Amino acid sequence: MTRWKESIISPSATIRDSVEALNKSLTQIALVVEDSGHLKGVITDGDVRRGLLAGKTLESPVSGIMETNFFSANEHDDQSVLLTTMREQQFRQVPLVDDENRIVGLRTLMDMVTPPKKDNWVVLMAGGLGQRLRPLTEDCPKPLLTVGGKPLLSTILDQFVEYGFERFYISVNYRAEMVEDYFGDGSKRGVEIRYLREDKQLGTAGAVGLIPQQTDKPIFVMNGDLLTRVDFPGMLAFHQEQKARATMAVRRFDIQVPYGVVNVEDNIITHLEEKPTHKFFVNAGIYVLDPDIAASIPKNEYLDMPTLFSQLMNKDETTSAFPIHEYWMDIGRKQDFDQANYDYDMHFRVKEEC
Repeated sequence: MTRWKESIISPSATIRDSVEALNKSLTQIALVVEDSGHLKGVITDGDVRRGLLAGKTLESPVSGIMETNFFSANEHDDQSVLLTTMREQQFRQVPLVDDENRIVGLRTLMDMVTPPKKDNWVVLMAGGLGQRLRPLTEDCPKPLLTVGGKPLLSTILDQFVEYGFERFYISVNYRAEMVEDYFGDGSKRGVEIRYLREDKQLGTAGAVGLIPQQTDKPIFVMNGDLLTRVDFPGMLAFHQEQKARATMAVRRFDIQVPYGVVNVEDNIITHLEEKPTHKFFVNAGIYVLDPDIAASIPKNEYLDMPTLFSQLMNKDETTSAFPIHEYWMDIGRKQDFDQANYDYDMHFRVKEEC
């Protein structure tokens, strides 16, 4: 059962507040509720992502992204009828209200049914050397480092399995035998695991060229050193809605210049700006590729994902950006590893406690 009350935010809240509610409750919806308890609007992951792509910031008011024309159900409605409606209309969450339109609960499709199995292959990149994490990685590959009491790659697998994915390739190179010995063929987890063995470092895209068989469904590719709560089915749906050939998950990254910036032309000051903040989207290391794009990657040739995306863009292929707001940590340095261990209970055990 989801902790739906943690989805509630005020009409005066910011987008940042809605993101915190989405992540904390794990419901993928924020409920905008007045002090009287009346439900004023809802905000989904998609609303947040569209807002960020449109240039809104986390400090913008939720009124700019809130959906006021939403579907809700009465608390006394028949649950089997509600489930049928949710499936037919593809509603992932439905607020429950009383006869006065006051919020009294929330139904999520994930709570009501087992997630449908997905045939998409997931490629997890686990062959890196982890040099910046030494000495931790001298005798252990980075994906097997223990975070929150279990190997990092095990948490990543569990996240995909939670959403119904069950077919995996793991790309291995450094300490490959340790990874293969730990995960085996996946049968103990009820999934299928195969291995892409890199004789040399092939980059974040090159290993995909080792996949031996064709598929007719989009392929996930993810770095094996990430901890995240990204909505994988949502990303897959976004890729298909955009009719993209390749989709990259991106995160908002802000850098504040610690000084006053002076713009000068021909020795004349034209503009002054005190400690400006520059906003960027950065690569989050999670990708979806159309099957023929994955199949076109040369075998045994080094290729990283940014280069692949640049090649597709040069061919006028559609490449889309999927902005993520969920918890995300790239464990590349010792301080990242320590922070991930500190964060783990909050973000990856909360569901077990609900």
